[in-house]
Amino acid sequence: MSEPGRAATTDAPVGVRYGRILLKLSGEALLGSRQYGVDPEFCRIIAEQVGRVRALGVEIGIVVGGGNIFRGLAASARGMDRATGDYIGMLATVMNGLALQDALEKVGVPTRVMTAIAMHEVAEPYIRRRAVRHLEKGRVIIFVAGTGNPYFTTDSAAALRAVEIGAEVLLKATKVDGVYDSDPLTNPDAQRYAELEYADLLRDQLKVMDAAAVSLCMENDLPIVVFDLTDPANIVRVALGEPVGTLISGGRRS
Repeated sequence: MSEPGRAATTDAPVGVRYGRILLKLSGEALLGSRQYGVDPEFCRIIAEQVGRVRALGVEIGIVVGGGNIFRGLAASARGMDRATGDYIGMLATVMNGLALQDALEKVGVPTRVMTAIAMHEVAEPYIRRRAVRHLEKGRVIIFVAGTGNPYFTTDSAAALRAVEIGAEVLLKATKVDGVYDSDPLTNPDAQRYAELEYADLLRDQLKVMDAAAVSLCMENDLPIVVFDLTDPANIVRVALGEPVGTLISGGRRS
């Protein structure tokens, strides 16, 4: 295990591929069957899968979005100041993080919520050394409030936190089973990629993560796995190293 104050690394437990992961959940993932807000039942399902991964000895950080409650960019398009909209969106991620924490603790998973915006009554301030120590003690961390700065997406926050805590992979949960050459919801002939390089995403402008997040992962050689969360068991499958979704890395692997 690593010591706080230097790059965090960990050996993967026997039988799994990754020893420390960062799971990126969109706010929409928490909707479940609802049109707005948080579906407690779907949160429970996610929590159980995260608990299974933790039971394998994997250390887990989670970044959650806020699009199920508020989306700053959409509000900006309707005339709201962009920075104001982004700050409201950050607060939405805090609400989602607390809901997910409740679901995790109800299935017996010790969890800490760490926020990039100080709010001591509801969450711990984000401190990298403390985050690493929580992981080493087997606690799941939910990172909320993005980076604490407007104009950055929660994808960028996920990439940043993953690099900071020394995660071995960034898992991007979506509503489709990987990255396609076009929108599979509108094009039945869309082709799914099994593997991609970071440069492919940037060059072809594949709308998986924003360019800042992809660039940060590329600079730090952090692989990304894009997978389908509608089958929550995929979280465990990815941790075990099964070929799920699309692997994005610095070079194609055999």
